Amino acid sequence: MEPWLEALTDSDRSFVRTLVLTSGSLKAVAATYGVSYPTVRARLDRIIEKVQAVEAAPADPFITAISGMVIDGSVPRDVADRVIGAYRVAAERQAP
Repeated sequence: MEPWLEALTDSDRSFVRTLVLTSGSLKAVAATYGVSYPTVRARLDRIIEKVQAVEAAPADPFITAISGMVIDGSVPRDVADRVIGAYRVAAERQAP
């Protein structure tokens, strides 16, 4: 599986599948999910951010996962920055 696809949650992948099956119509996706067009657009924007983060990020799965949590809104940016900073310091200490 492609790294960008692995970074998406099951729910995100289901959303992308629905988007493909509706020929990219955000209006049709909104009707399928029973939500507004702006809600669908916001969700698609978050998925796009995740994909872009994976494509631009170093190939470190931990950092990619934390970045995805920030995009999802489950972890605040400042907390993620501190966690990633501590992770990098620990990794440098373990490097030969």
